[in-house]
Amino acid sequence: MSYSDGEVVVRAARADEYDLIGELTVEVYVGGGLMSPTSPYISKLRDTASRAAESELLVAEIGGEIGGAVTYCPPGSPYAALAGPDEAEFRMLAVLDKARGHGLGRALVRACVDRARAAGLTGLRLSTQPNMTQAHRMYERMGFVRTPDRDWEVEPGVNLLTYTLKL
Repeated sequence: MSYSDGEVVVRAARADEYDLIGELTVEVYVGGGLMSPTSPYISKLRDTASRAAESELLVAEIGGEIGGAVTYCPPGSPYAALAGPDEAEFRMLAVLDKARGHGLGRALVRACVDRARAAGLTGLRLSTQPNMTQAHRMYERMGFVRTPDRDWEVEPGVNLLTYTLKL
């Protein structure tokens, strides 16, 4: 299943793109100041083959180049950290600086929403870091609502905010 939003195309990642997607995700998270380059989470961000095998790894292209990626986690995926049995979740949303402002993030989230709706699920959840304020605004404009009762500490000192979209 692919999704097109004007010039942005969202599609399933191919195995020959996994290394590129892993590096893109690390670049966004570390280069954007979202995490330390020594964080143990870096190895999880780079392990795109596992993400693709245990969830759905999507990319967003603009002008034929990959500019972003997200991991869509259907029910039963070991990558789903918050979702209930009738919910999906998405994680590791990343858009390169040079690709920002073209709707890639929104298109990736919309593709996740479409997948959850097509599966007949009741909601879509996400976790986000408190300093990702631009992403928070996008989620809220798309109808996601904060769920502070589900906020969690992924490791000591690393707190995540949560949002949900009722489908």
